Amino acid sequence: MEGGWEELAQDVVRRRLPGWDATVGAVAGPHGVLVVDTGATLREGAGIRRDVRTRFGLPVTHVALTHPHFDHVLGTAAFAGVQVYGAVGADARRPDGTGPDGTGLARTSPYSPEVLYADAVRHGVDPEAATEAVDVLVRPRHLVSGEVTLSLGGGRQVLLANVGPGHSAHDLAVLVPGRRGSGEPETVFCGDLVEESGEPQAGPDAHPSRWPAALDRLLALGGEDAVYVPGHGAVVDAAFVRAQRDALARRFTRT
Repeated sequence: MEGGWEELAQDVVRRRLPGWDATVGAVAGPHGVLVVDTGATLREGAGIRRDVRTRFGLPVTHVALTHPHFDHVLGTAAFAGVQVYGAVGADARRPDGTGPDGTGLARTSPYSPEVLYADAVRHGVDPEAATEAVDVLVRPRHLVSGEVTLSLGGGRQVLLANVGPGHSAHDLAVLVPGRRGSGEPETVFCGDLVEESGEPQAGPDAHPSRWPAALDRLLALGGEDAVYVPGHGAVVDAAFVRAQRDALARRFTRT
């Protein structure tokens, strides 16, 4: 696949986007493709959708957002008509300060359009591109509280698991089992619960004391032999995830 895409297993690919080294992934089955995260702008999202269609010859039918930070979600509107999944709580934060159930979520939520715009511009996104993205911001309508299995046809199933909070208040992992009889390892898209190209970042919406437990859940999900795909950086193994879990416990957990 062109454009820096890396094959992890049969019909499972990922790309490290330029700028913030954020990972996007794609998993194909006979009936369609699941995309994991959508980039920081509509242009990035459109490029991902075009690349995936070229590679697999199939439409994108599902999007899974690992967490609601600008570099992972602002391209979602480029995927019109697909089913968008996220962890419970990662849905709409409206500018008027209310959520979809009218419960009065804070206007200054880290997932409000205003804050996402400010974060994007502060990190170098062109203001016009950031405005364009937040004006058509798409939030997940399919919310995962525990685990949800998606079928892409032909026996290809993908598990979405709410494993947070940790890096954010709403962290979702994506487990792709190896094809039966193929000998392929399982692939786990970790979002920013795991980072390889730099030290894990804890912003204002992080839950530092609960982050190590989120990584324990991630390790239980994938197991010792899985391929772990961080939100930023190169693919890692279970030993790397465990070492990062221990480092985070030392960094954030009081003894």
